[in-house]
Amino acid sequence: MLYYLSDLSAWAQAQGIDNDFFKAFNVFSYITFRAICAGITAFLISLIFGNWVIRKLISLKLGQPIRSKEEVHKLFELHGAKMGTPTMGGILLVGSIVLSTLLWAKPENPFVWLVLFSTLFLGAIGFYDDWLKVTKKSSKGISSRLKFILQCLLAAVFTIYFLSNPKLAGIAQQLNIPFSKEPLIFSLGWGTFIFYLLVIVGTSNAVNLTDGLDGLATGCTATVAATYAVLVYLAGNIKAATYLQVPFVVYSGELTILCTALLGACLGFLWWNAHPARVFMGDTGSLAIGGMLGAVAICCKQELLLVIVGGVFVIEAMSVILQVASFKLTGKRIIKMSPLHHHFELSGWKENTVIVRFWIMSVLFALLGLATLKLR
Repeated sequence: MLYYLSDLSAWAQAQGIDNDFFKAFNVFSYITFRAICAGITAFLISLIFGNWVIRKLISLKLGQPIRSKEEVHKLFELHGAKMGTPTMGGILLVGSIVLSTLLWAKPENPFVWLVLFSTLFLGAIGFYDDWLKVTKKSSKGISSRLKFILQCLLAAVFTIYFLSNPKLAGIAQQLNIPFSKEPLIFSLGWGTFIFYLLVIVGTSNAVNLTDGLDGLATGCTATVAATYAVLVYLAGNIKAATYLQVPFVVYSGELTILCTALLGACLGFLWWNAHPARVFMGDTGSLAIGGMLGAVAICCKQELLLVIVGGVFVIEAMSVILQVASFKLTGKRIIKMSPLHHHFELSGWKENTVIVRFWIMSVLFALLGLATLKLR
């Protein structure tokens, strides 16, 4: 919305008005300026309205259900005190992102609306999931089958949009491999839908699985968002993209605003979500921000790099997959409990220790992802 203030500078120039006051409005045309402002705005919204949202959630008795003592005896001892902590705080997180984006992003950019739609769509699924858990006083919410069907619909929207857009159809079917000096490109064909589905399902569920300790998923998401703010900016700048040998994707530069908004929103939410958490994001937040990261990765054609940058999310998801596979095939568990952060808790690590060490790993993975830009 505020992007259009830059038109005042162009208007003054057309009218022959040489005034520094009008020239100053040209700053609103720069992505970097608006990205910084979007991050600060999202942070302030999350910080200012956080206390009000928490009180509202408490008044509505939307407390987090904890898995029963019979299900996980040791984990119940560690987390039992958290029962009743308000959940569905993802409303604050997603709301901060959306409001900041609407304020600072260029409205006619289609990628802005595509990513916002993905965020709100998955946020709505998570909201319904949280609502079922809270109302039923159970850790079980929406069925995995229904969730998967809805995620398939979102992947279909992405596939149809990319393949039907003449400017994107060619690059949409390309799979870019990191670390390669000469980009290795594979044509996906109709496998584009399957690939987009894997990215969206994988990222949204991986962040959801990581959201098990106070501030863990929030902090890790912040580092991934900061990294992709750089990547989408480069992908939207043809000179920088050509020099660094990354795909140039029209429209993608404007997603810098969304990524910094996500970064700011996470930092603001972390104010309330840090240990000991006063509010949990719930599936409302984790599915939304996970899906948002996947959507951004698709839009800048850096899907595989997300495996590196979001390394903590990948490790957490893989720990669950391997644990389930091992138990079904051999009847034995490879770790004490999945996701991995619970294994370290049951091994004697304090919750804060697990969180901070995972944050450190997330920063290192983000730096490794950025390093691939110079290793090509």
